[in-house]
Formats: sequence, C-alpha cells, structure tokens
Amino acid sequence: MEPRNQSSTSEFILLGLSENPDQETLLFALFLCMYVVMAMGNLSIILAISSDSHLHTPMYFFLPNLSLVDFGLATNTVPQILVNIQTQSKSISYPCCLTQMYFFHFFGIVDSVLIAVMAYDRFVAICHSLHYTTIMSPRLCGLLAGGPWVFSYFISLTHILLMVHLVFCGNNKIPHYFCDLTPLLRLSCTDTSVNKIFVLIVAGMVIAMPFICILASYVHIIVAIMKVPSAGGRKKAFSTCSSHLSVVVLLYGTTIGVYLCPSSVLTAVKEKASAVMYTAVTPMLNPFIYSLRNRDLKGSLRKFVSKKNDFIFLTTRILGHFQEVGFQHLGSWAEEWNSMVWESSHFGF
Repeated sequence: MEPRNQSSTSEFILLGLSENPDQETLLFALFLCMYVVMAMGNLSIILAISSDSHLHTPMYFFLPNLSLVDFGLATNTVPQILVNIQTQSKSISYPCCLTQMYFFHFFGIVDSVLIAVMAYDRFVAICHSLHYTTIMSPRLCGLLAGGPWVFSYFISLTHILLMVHLVFCGNNKIPHYFCDLTPLLRLSCTDTSVNKIFVLIVAGMVIAMPFICILASYVHIIVAIMKVPSAGGRKKAFSTCSSHLSVVVLLYGTTIGVYLCPSSVLTAVKEKASAVMYTAVTPMLNPFIYSLRNRDLKGSLRKFVSKKNDFIFLTTRILGHFQEVGFQHLGSWAEEWNSMVWESSHFGF
C-alpha cells in the first residue's frame, strides 16, 4: 500500500447542497436561521437544567448530554456551509477534511448510543418505577453518560487511522457539503475494502444494535403500560415516552438509510438530504421536542430566560463570534435578539 504522502491531492472541493449560485443566498439564510435556533435551544436546555436544582435527577441527567452532542454535531458541519457560501470558496484541505470527518463521526456515534441509553432510562422508569432511583444511581448514570464519549473516541480515531493510509488522486470533488466517510472512499485510488468492512461493523454496533435495544425497551414499556388500570395513567406513561420516540424516528430513520442501505440505491441527492436531517434539522428540533410536553423543563426554561442579563450575554457572545469570522449579517441578529428577549420579559414569558 502506498503511503499517504504520495497522493497528489492536498485539498478537496465540497460541491455543497446545490451548484446553482442563485440558490446560495436562500441556503445561507435557511441554514443560518437553523443554526441560530439550534444553538439557542440546546444551550438554553443545558444551562436551564444545570441552573435548576429541581431538575438534577436521573430523568434529566442525559438531556444536557444530548443537547451538547447536537450542538457539536451541527457546529461541525453547518458553519462550513455558511463559510463556503459567504467566501465563495468550496475548497477544504486534507487535514481539515479528516478533522471534520473525525468530529462528525465522534458526535454522531455518541448521539446514537446516548439515544439508546435514554431508552433504557425510560424502560427503568416505567417498568421498575419503584426502584428507579436505586437502579439509576449517580454512578450508573455517570457510566451510561460517559461511556458513549469514550467509545466514540476510539471508534472515530480508528476511522481516521484507516483513512490516512488511502491515496487520493485525480478527482478531488466531493458531492457533499462536508467531509463524510462514504463520499471520500469513492474518491480513493487505492483499495478501500478494509475501510468498508469497518464501516459496516461500526454501523452494526452504533446504529443497528442501539436501535434493536430501543425496540426491545419499548416492547417491554408498552406491555407494562397496557397493564396500567387507569386510562389517565396509561396516557401519562405514553406521554413521558413520546418525546424520546420522536427523536428515535428522526435520528434512526435517516442514519439507517445512509449507512445500512446498499450504495447502489443511495444517490448523492438522497445522501445529502439525509445528512441535512441529522446534522441540522434534528439538532434544531430536539430542544422543542423535549421541552414542549414537559412542564418542569418548560418552567425551568422560563425561569432561565427571565434572567435576562445572563441569557443576553450568552447569545451576544455566540453571535458575536460568528461576526468576527466573517458573518457580517449577525451583528444585527444579536441586537434584534437582545431586544426580543427584553420585550418578551414584559409580557411574562
């Protein structure tokens, strides 16, 4: 096998979501709005739960972890789209491409495993409610939350170590808006069979197995709920699981289609559409899914937003950062957001 330094390709060209320049302004505005909403939603949940001692329970222990993962997943990909559109440059260096790929898989694997961990939490809460606090001890919660991060670190690192042995020559155009593993493997001039086998093994471990565990958990949950004598009790039990089920459908519905379907039926358009779902849409929607039907979390969010100075400082710092790296439109966004928060406080939100 040839070493990496014999490759003639030192950078790649990200073709993006659309090659039509007329659509770039719309795409910039759309992804900018999604990213801002995603950042505000996930960071608000993290800080609201952290600042409210009433939510320091096993039930809410994993949610800030999920919000942090969603924030990292979107931040790893969406700003790349915005920078490419703003600067009209679609090139990305080989090291930067591998770095982006590493963090994409790192956060993606944590996300998938963490969703399965949260399904187990719901299983214990409903099927073993009397022993819930005993089973979900702080030590077990720490292991269940920290395990996916450690596991993902080694899996993602192995992906990169296998990638650096590949040689890329000739075509350097990636039909995607970020450096993903599958499109890059198609560009390699060398044998990628080991990489593809490892992709299938990892997909089985971090997508198929967690999904099977989630299904098994919900089979037991449904059986337990159906044994509840009162209709009100059954409705309340189903309500506690509805948010998590929505996230499961959004996440696994797209990732299974990308990583477990044959490549012959997966076109570049379908691949990019699925990627948009789990790198931008799902991280944006998760805070709303988890907070809309949860009174305690909604109450905590209201209290948090009412602390205007801290919240305005956070949002201004986030948006101001993007202004420094070239997003000139965001200065007015920060001012508008500040005024909106101040105005909402007068109406009791």
